[in-house]
Amino acid sequence: MKTVLVASSKGGAGKTTIATHLAAQAAVEGLHTAIIDADPQQSSTRWAERRAGLDAAVLPIAGASRAKTAWKSLPEDTQRVVIDAPAGAMATNLEHWLEHADAVVVPVQPSALDLDATVPFLNTLAQHPRVRRGDLRVGLVANRMKPWTNASQATLELLAQWPYPVVASLRDSQAYILLTGLGRSLFDYRSVQVRKHQEDWAPLLKWLRKA
Repeated sequence: MKTVLVASSKGGAGKTTIATHLAAQAAVEGLHTAIIDADPQQSSTRWAERRAGLDAAVLPIAGASRAKTAWKSLPEDTQRVVIDAPAGAMATNLEHWLEHADAVVVPVQPSALDLDATVPFLNTLAQHPRVRRGDLRVGLVANRMKPWTNASQATLELLAQWPYPVVASLRDSQAYILLTGLGRSLFDYRSVQVRKHQEDWAPLLKWLRKA
């Protein structure tokens, strides 16, 4: 069972969108997938409930108020777990989830406020024993990017100087908002329109396979 933690200290960075898409992609591949919703807003739970009738359904597990017992709710045949961490939490608040994760995905948006808010989070993450030992891989996702803008280009240049790799650059699109509201994801479709968006995720999925 592989476990992916999606976390960010900056609200609105796209954490839940990335968590739900990772869960949907695993489910579409045929893996028995659960999403542990550790965020009090419970957006991931509502998303999973909306897709409950699909063949690629994702099991929602409550994790906001009972982190230590969330694992007992997982079916024995679970193959993939995605954790949607609480918004605004530092690594010191995520100790339980960090102990179980195989990889940590951190979304970052192309703005000075987002970059400034992410640095303290990564600093606390770097102090975790598993991260220091190299047992827990951390990857950055440049989210809601507009490649033709100076802000997006400057963000990628800055992130390249950080100690964690940029494992994906996801373009800005209203499709994410629409699909998440429907309990769907890009991976539920095979049309030409979504293919380029799916290609944005390929480096991240490849990185996670190695985690």
